[in-house]
Amino acid sequence: MKHLNSVGAIAVDLTWLDNNSWLIDLDNVRILLDPWLVGPLTVGNQEWLLKVTHRTPPAIPDEVDLILLSQGLEDHAHVETLKALDKSIPVVCSPNAVSVVTELDYSSVTALAHGETYTHKGVSIQAFPGSPIGPFLTENAYMLTGQTEGTRLYYEPHGFHAPALADLAPVDVAIAPLMTVKLPLVGAIIQGQESAVGLARSLQLRYLLPTGAGQAVDYAGLLPSLLKGEGGPAECRALLAQAGLATEVLEPKPGDRLSISPASSPATPSVAA
Repeated sequence: MKHLNSVGAIAVDLTWLDNNSWLIDLDNVRILLDPWLVGPLTVGNQEWLLKVTHRTPPAIPDEVDLILLSQGLEDHAHVETLKALDKSIPVVCSPNAVSVVTELDYSSVTALAHGETYTHKGVSIQAFPGSPIGPFLTENAYMLTGQTEGTRLYYEPHGFHAPALADLAPVDVAIAPLMTVKLPLVGAIIQGQESAVGLARSLQLRYLLPTGAGQAVDYAGLLPSLLKGEGGPAECRALLAQAGLATEVLEPKPGDRLSISPASSPATPSVAA
């Protein structure tokens, strides 16, 4: 384990569990975000189309206070993982994910429409328009705000960011894709690069973390062979520099824990792996 100490109080701890899965510890509230921890990840149980497997499955975190789901699709509301978690943990989710968790007998499920806010132990979660899924459905992005330091963290996994977010600037941390992923005849299904730079500008971001690009996983099926990825953290850093933005791109590895200090502290994020 490596640990680089930071100076001052800790505002938020972020642990990347690979792909789009994160453990967020904000004001001592532990939030499990879009967890995929158990079994393979498929699309509609069609392994011929897509099957993603962990090389080493992440451990299920202890003492989770809240489960937060941005979408109802399998890579955000993963059924086998949700089956393995404690059903008494409150769930906050997009309206499209409600049926997934209610069918699994979770005792407390709150759907957030765009613009609505849910508060849990002092941490507020506000839903914004996120990824469009077909012509009639737009999933959720979230802005999390801590009560103690007022730390703000934004998350959207496909790079579709609402203009209204600019009203909440400055924001401490955003978790968003830095790589653009395109599908033939469809176009970009994940927006990175310019989308991430625009987000950094509008939110006056301190830190930007990549999500969605799994590292300790293996891909099989037809879909991965059709997808084309462009850009990444290095390209994003170059674009941020060209734009004159001071946003710092952080690159955790799966299992890394990033400790972000309050904006009032001149600390560098600490990393524990």
